[in-house]
Amino acid sequence: MVRVLKRNHTPVVKSLRNTLFIYLVIGTLLPLLLVGFVTYTSIYSILSGKIGNGISASLKQEASSLEIAIDNMDFASKQFALDGQIVEEMSSFIQEKQIYRKSQMMNSINQKINLVNFTNPYIGLTAYIMPSSDDPVLFTNMSARRNFDISTLPSFMRYNGADYYGPHSTMYAVGDNLVFSEQRIVRVPGEHKLYIYLETNYSLLRKIFNQESYGMKVNHLLVNQEGTSTYVIDGKLPQGIIKAAGSNSNLSHETLTGYHLFRYASPQGWKLIAVVKKSEFNSEIYSWFYKMILLAFSTLLFAGVLAWMIWKKIYGPLRKVNLEINRMAENVTSPVAYTNVEEFDFVLSNFQQMKKQVNELIVAVAHNEKQKSQFEIEKLLSQINPHFLHNTLNTVQWMARLNGQKEIDKLVTLLVKVLHYNLGKQSIIVTLGEEIEAIRNYMELQRIRYDYEFEFNVEADEDVLSVAVPRFLLQPLVENSIYHGLSDNGRVDVLITEHGEGEVQLCVRDNGAGMDVDTLDQLLSEDGAKKRGLGIGFSYVNRMLRTYYGEQMKLEMYSKLGEGTVVSIVIPRKGKEDFDD
Repeated sequence: MVRVLKRNHTPVVKSLRNTLFIYLVIGTLLPLLLVGFVTYTSIYSILSGKIGNGISASLKQEASSLEIAIDNMDFASKQFALDGQIVEEMSSFIQEKQIYRKSQMMNSINQKINLVNFTNPYIGLTAYIMPSSDDPVLFTNMSARRNFDISTLPSFMRYNGADYYGPHSTMYAVGDNLVFSEQRIVRVPGEHKLYIYLETNYSLLRKIFNQESYGMKVNHLLVNQEGTSTYVIDGKLPQGIIKAAGSNSNLSHETLTGYHLFRYASPQGWKLIAVVKKSEFNSEIYSWFYKMILLAFSTLLFAGVLAWMIWKKIYGPLRKVNLEINRMAENVTSPVAYTNVEEFDFVLSNFQQMKKQVNELIVAVAHNEKQKSQFEIEKLLSQINPHFLHNTLNTVQWMARLNGQKEIDKLVTLLVKVLHYNLGKQSIIVTLGEEIEAIRNYMELQRIRYDYEFEFNVEADEDVLSVAVPRFLLQPLVENSIYHGLSDNGRVDVLITEHGEGEVQLCVRDNGAGMDVDTLDQLLSEDGAKKRGLGIGFSYVNRMLRTYYGEQMKLEMYSKLGEGTVVSIVIPRKGKEDFDD
C-alpha cells in the first residue's frame, strides 16, 4: 500500500499543473473556436452562395447574349431568305443569261446584303451559297475561303427552320476567330438549292465569354441541341469532366472531383456550362481560413504565456495544499493546517467539513446495517405465523379423516389450498390455470358456508390457461358478486376466452339485483367503491391491472337493475417471462 501511494503522488502534482495549463488554453481558445466555427459555417454559406450566385448570374448573362446573337442571326437570315424583293432578285439572277443584266442584279443584291449587315452589328460573314455550283459562293460581304464546305462544320442545333453550327473557325478568308453560323434555305424556282449563310461577328464570342466578369478563372463548355457534342470554348479540362458536363443532368449546380459545374439550359435547346476548379471557387474561403489559423496560433501563444504566469503565482500554495491533503489521507482525524491564503483556506475548510460528513456517513451505514439485520429477523418471524396456521390446519385435516368427518376434511382441505395460494411463497405472477384452480377452491368454500344457496360455474378456453396474470386477480371480483350481487338462487359465472389478436378477456357475471347508471359510475371511482363496501376488492384489481398492464388493459362494468352485474377485463396475452417479478 505504501508503494502505491508513492507511485501515485508525483503524477497528481504533475497532472494538476498540466490540467491548469490545458484549462487555460481551452478557456482562451474555446470562445475563439466557437466564434470561428459559427463564423466559418456562416461565412462558408455566405461566400459559397455569393460566388455561386455570381457565377450563375454571369453564366446566365453570357447565355442571354448568345441567345440574342442567335435570334439576330435568325432575324437577319429570314430577311435574306423570306424578303420578297431579295428573293425575287436572286431568282432572276440565277435564271438570267445576259452578263450585263447579271452585273446590275449583283450590285443591287450586294447593296442589300451590306445594308442588312450595317444595321445588325452582330452579323459577320454573310453569303448566298449554292452547293451544286462549281463555285458555291454566289454573293458575300467578305472574302470566303476557297474550301467553303458547310458539311464539315459541327452541328449545333435546328432552330426556327434553320441549321446552326459552331463554335468553329470563321469561313472568312483571313480570319481564324471562333464564330457561330447559320444556314437557311432560300426558296427559288428551279432545281438548284440556294442557301443563305450567316456568321456571328468575328469578336462576338470573345466578348461574350469574358473571364473578367467572373473574377476568377472559368472554363466554358457548350453542349449542342442533341447532347452529342461538347465543345470546350476556352482552356483544357479532363475528359471525365467534359463527359459529365455533356450528360443529360438537369442540375443547375453540380460538384464533381475537384470541379464545380454550373449549367444553363437555353430555351433554344443548347446548354452552356461554366466549370470552376474548387481551389478557385474556395479561394476567398481559404484566405479567411488562413487568417483564422494565424489568429488561433497567436491566441494559443498568449494562453501559454498566461498559463505560465498564473502557475508561477499559485504553485507554492498549491503544493502546500497538496501536502495537506496527503497528510489527511494518512491520518483522518488530524486537523487541517491552513495556508493563510484566503482562497486555498476556503477549499481546505470545505475539505475538513466533507471529512466530517464522511465520518458521519460511515457511522450511519454501520447503524443501517444493524437495523437491516433486525428487519431480516422480523421478516423471518412474520413468516412463522402462516406456517404455524398451515401446519395446524393440516393436523385438523388428518384428525377429521381419522374420525371419518368427511365434510370437515373437505372444508379444511379447501381452506388449506386457499391459504396456501393466498399466503404462500408463490410468485406474484401465476398462470390463469393456477388462478382458476384457486377460484374453484375459494368458491367451493363459500358455497359450503352459504349452504349451497348459489351456483358457480367456470369456463375457460384451453389455449389461455398458460397465460400469465397477477395472482389474486379474480377472487376479489367473485367475492364482490357473492357479498353484494347475489340473491336467492343466485349464480356466478367466470368466463375466460380469447379476445381479438393477442388479448384475453376475463369476465365475472352474476344474476343479482344489479344497479342503476349513477350507482355504477360512483362504483367505478375509487371513493365510490369504498362507500359501497367494495374498496378492498375492486380498487385492488384496478390498481393491480394498471401496475402490470398500464394503458394496455381495459376494465369495464355493466349492470342493469333486476338482471345482475358483469365485470369485464381485457388484458394482453403474456407469459411469465414478460413480467419483471
